Amino acid sequence: MKTLMLTAVAGAVLLGATASHAATLDDVKKKGFVQCGVTGGVPGFSAPDASNNWSGLEVDYCKAMAAAIFDDPTKVRYTPLTSTERFAALSSGEIDVLSRTTTWTMSRDTTLGIVFAGTMFYDGQGFMVRKADNIASAKDLSGAAICIESGTTTELNAADYFAANKMDYKPVVFVDQDEVVKAFQDGRCDVYTTDSSALAAERSKFGKPDDYVILPEIISKEPLGPSVRVGDDTWFKFARWVYYVILEAEELGVTKANVEEMKKSDNPSIKRLLGVEGDFGTPLGLDKEWAYKIIKHLGNYGEMYDTHVGPKTPIGLERGLNALWKDGGIQYAMPVR
Repeated sequence: MKTLMLTAVAGAVLLGATASHAATLDDVKKKGFVQCGVTGGVPGFSAPDASNNWSGLEVDYCKAMAAAIFDDPTKVRYTPLTSTERFAALSSGEIDVLSRTTTWTMSRDTTLGIVFAGTMFYDGQGFMVRKADNIASAKDLSGAAICIESGTTTELNAADYFAANKMDYKPVVFVDQDEVVKAFQDGRCDVYTTDSSALAAERSKFGKPDDYVILPEIISKEPLGPSVRVGDDTWFKFARWVYYVILEAEELGVTKANVEEMKKSDNPSIKRLLGVEGDFGTPLGLDKEWAYKIIKHLGNYGEMYDTHVGPKTPIGLERGLNALWKDGGIQYAMPVR
C-alpha cells in the first residue's frame, strides 16, 4: 500500500511538473513573440538605433530563440531594464528571458528564483581613466572618486579590491548605467569601473575615445549570460541548448552562408545539429530543424561575436577566453546526440 501511495504521489507530481514546464513556451507561442530583458543600451551587447531596432550579442541570443520557435528572428520585443529592475522583471513574468550583461554568481543562482542558461561572454571588471591623468595601474587609484552602478557585482568587486589592497576610494553611485557614464565624462569622478567589455563599448561612443585608457588590471570573473525563471524545465533546457547549438555550429564549421550546403554533409554531428538525422526538437516542444533555423537566420557564435564586438568593430575585442576550446578559449558546446 505504501509503495502504491508513493507511486501515485510521484505520478501526480510528475504530471503537475510536466504541465507547468510547458507554460512559458506555450505562452510565447500563443502571444507570438519572445519578451527579452536587455540593457538600456550597451553597444555590441544590446543597444537600439535611431529607429529603435535592437542589435548586439545578447540581442542575437533572443533573436535565436525567436528563430528557433517561429523561424523568424524579428519575433522579439525588448524591455530595457536597469540593474536594480532586471531580476524582479524576470521573476514576475514581465519578461521571458533576461539577456542583459548579467554576471552568473552563486547567490543569484540560488536565491532569486532564476537559473542561468550559459555564459555568452566571459568577462572581468576593469577601470577606465583619462589619459591626461597619467594613471598606469589600478594600484595607483588610492583616494580616487569612482563612478559605479548600484545593484551590481561591480559595486561589490570594487569594495573587495580596495579593501584587499588596503586602499581608500570614494564611491560615486548611480542607479542607471547612462548616469554613470555621463558623470565620468562630466568629471564628477576620476575613474569609471564596470565589466571590461562595457568599458570598451562605452568608450567607443565617446567623442574622443583616445583620450581615455582602460587600465590593464582585471579584478574579477564576470561570466555574463542569459537567465530564465526557475520552475520551467522545458524553457530552461531550450534556453541552454540555444546557447550550445550556436557554439556547436562554430565548432563544426556551419555558418549562415553554408548552412544549406551543410545539410548535405555526411558528418553525423552536422546531420544531428541541422535536424537531418534524429529528432532533437520534440523533447523541447519544437520541430527537428529548430537549430538549423537559428543558424540560417543568425549564423554561429563566432559570427555573432565578430559582428558585434569583434576586432573589426569599434569595440575591438579579441576572442580571448571567448574563443572555442580548441582555439585556446573556454567556450565549449555540449554534444547534440
